[in-house]
Amino acid sequence: MSRIERGRRPWRTALAVAAMALPWTIVTAGPAAAADYSKAADDTAGSQIAVHEGVQGGPARADLAGGQALGHDVSGHQGPVDWAKAAASGAQFAYVKATEGTGYVSPHFAQQYDGAHKAGLIRGAYHFARPDLSSGAAQAEYFIAHGGAWRKGGTTLPGALDIEYNPYGDACYGKSAADMTAWIADFASTYLAKQHRSAIIYTSTSWWKRCTGNTARFGDTNPLWLARYAPAIGELPAGWDKQSIWQFARAGGLPGDQNYYNGPISRVQALARGA
Repeated sequence: MSRIERGRRPWRTALAVAAMALPWTIVTAGPAAAADYSKAADDTAGSQIAVHEGVQGGPARADLAGGQALGHDVSGHQGPVDWAKAAASGAQFAYVKATEGTGYVSPHFAQQYDGAHKAGLIRGAYHFARPDLSSGAAQAEYFIAHGGAWRKGGTTLPGALDIEYNPYGDACYGKSAADMTAWIADFASTYLAKQHRSAIIYTSTSWWKRCTGNTARFGDTNPLWLARYAPAIGELPAGWDKQSIWQFARAGGLPGDQNYYNGPISRVQALARGA
């Protein structure tokens, strides 16, 4: 008996013989399922917050006149925007949806983003987060490449991350609080590294508590854009002692959602300059 035969284990030999007698079938993995962007045209900043949290009214505009800069945010859902009319109606700044995940760019982004600038508004772009599809870093890079880059000159606000309830399923995109916090940090750190500006975080207090465990991690680094449709802004997410922007209504005198900046237009200009 050879050395190989002496070292062979009987059960391995039996398996080898049995395998030789079986017909072989090569199994190959099928193509990965395509990402679902079927709702992307209607996924707007606050669309899911309104569904999950409802609308309890809004502030009296006269109560904030003079102390707050008025703005709005739009997406492809609004189609082409009459920016001259928006400016004449009091708009001073605007955010425009640019992207969702890593597979959707708003078809109206150029008209809306460039149109706001031509009408004299300070403008910025926002990204609708899809933590179920790819990493925060990948989505930050996609956003930057498709309209989310910050530009010097004092007319462009830093990009915003819209992180809210999942329109396609589980509210937290199937992630634990720790994993969601890590995903947001991945997006935020990538945006900062690429643009040298801190991204604004758009969210609601209820979603933040539910899906991040109410982490205080971003309060000292990223300005807050809070959604709450009520007469008062109410409780803020942990870590922030003030909001930069309050999205207070889903509709109003301006196209899209209605917003107040927490301060006069000079504060908006300072944020655009990089202060």
